[in-house]
This record gives sequence, structure tokens and C-alpha cells, in this order.
Amino acid sequence: MLSYRHAFHAGNHADVLKHAVQAFILESLCAKDKGYSYIDTHSGAGGYTLSHEWTQKKAEYQGGIARLWHEQEEWPQLAGYFAAIKAMNPGDGLEHYPGSPLVAAHFQRQQDRVNLMELHHNEVELLRQNLAGDGVAIHHRDGFEGLVGLLPPTPKRGLVLIDPPYELKEDYQRVATTLQKAYKRWPIGIYSVWYPLLAKAVDRSEGLKAALAGLGFEQVLCAELRVQAQADDFGMHGSGMVVLNPPWKLDEKLAGLLPSLSQTLAQDEQAGFTLEWLK
Repeated sequence: MLSYRHAFHAGNHADVLKHAVQAFILESLCAKDKGYSYIDTHSGAGGYTLSHEWTQKKAEYQGGIARLWHEQEEWPQLAGYFAAIKAMNPGDGLEHYPGSPLVAAHFQRQQDRVNLMELHHNEVELLRQNLAGDGVAIHHRDGFEGLVGLLPPTPKRGLVLIDPPYELKEDYQRVATTLQKAYKRWPIGIYSVWYPLLAKAVDRSEGLKAALAGLGFEQVLCAELRVQAQADDFGMHGSGMVVLNPPWKLDEKLAGLLPSLSQTLAQDEQAGFTLEWLK
């Protein structure tokens, strides 16, 4: 249950999609001077060293952020996302990669509040080492239970990022159940949910999307990025982000990003993307 360590996958194609969407939303929140709340339910260690043996085991970042890093001028729409990565890499090289907590910390202003949750004991200790400061609260607790307990937050506007590892099939149902409770406590919040696109025998993404579309939110936007063909039995060929209560023009930003991103991160001819309103 607690075996997942994100360091093995840091900076891969799924992280690029997840953190690009996160940066777009935080940029929208920062467009107003009024403070916002950011809540991360599965924070992990917060940031990762790409030379670490765990990260190097599969070197998944080579098929993700590494394909974009030296061509940043070709991705002006990702300037905020790149800035969050540069904050960890003072030189021109790519030695470190931020998890979603450090992406959030990059955008955080004095009036904003960040709440981070992580259940894994070793990961939460690393999280405390990687993030500290005013306006940041770190909770050693289950993110599903913790989210409901933290709502409604102060300030009253903001973003929740939910990205469990989905090692347990029950996680899919817990995402939907938790968001149903969250909606009752904080219906105006922006909620973003990451999920994997898996092999045909084990993929549960369609059921998750249907459940999220039926929760009561007026607007539900879905973006999926596929980097290779779907296998029959094993493997992740892409990932998706469902955003409930998406900020204005997020769909337009993603429509401008996903075609080029799917081509750049493609691993075979079956790569592609989907952008649709579920509701």
C-alpha cells in the first residue's frame, strides 16, 4: 500500500502533462492579487534529483522533460512551468525536477497558502526537508481523508491536486467519493485529478471520468496525452487530467499545447491526445 515512490518516474511524460496543467491553473490564480489556497493530497518528496539511482533506474525523464528542456524557446506557453524547474537548476543543465509541491511553491506569493499531505513516512520526511517556510503546512496523513478535513480552506479560492499512485484499484473509487464530499464543503474550488492510461486488461480511466462527470460540478474538462500504443496486459501508455471548475481559457491553452506536446513526446505512431468537455 505504501510502496510507491515517485522518484522512479520523476519528470516523465505524465509529469509533464500534470505539471503543465498545474502551472496553467496557478498562473490563472496569480492573475488576481487576492490570495489563494493550494492543497496537494499526495505530495511525495516534493522534488527529485535526476542522477539518483532510483530515477536513473528507468530514466523516464529522458522521454519527458528532457525532450523539452533544451528547446524552451519553442514552448513559450510553458514559460511558467519551465521557471519552476529552473528554480531548482541554477545552471543550464537539468539536474533536478520539482514535484507538484515545488511547482506550487514557485508560484506561491505572501498572501497564498499551501497545504501538502503525504502518508508515506520516508517521503514526508523528505518533503519537510525540501519545503519549508511561511504559508506552507505539511501534514503526515492520508490525502483522501485529509482533503475533506481541510475544506473549506482560507483563502476561499484555490486549487486541489489529487494524484494518487492508483496501486490499489480502490483508489479510483476513493477519488470520486472524496470529491463528492469535497464538493459539498467547497463547491467553488478548482479540483484537478491525474490518472494513468493503462493496458486494456487493467485500465479504469473511463469509469473514473464518468464518475467525476456525475458529481455535480457544472464544468468538467478532460485532457489526455498518449505517447504510445495501448498494450493488452501491462504498461502505461499515457495519462490524463480531469479539471473540475476549470479556470477561464484553460481549454484554449491546452488546445494550443497538446498537439505539439503529443508529437514531441511520442514513442510510436499511436501517440496522440484528447481534449474534451465531460460536462
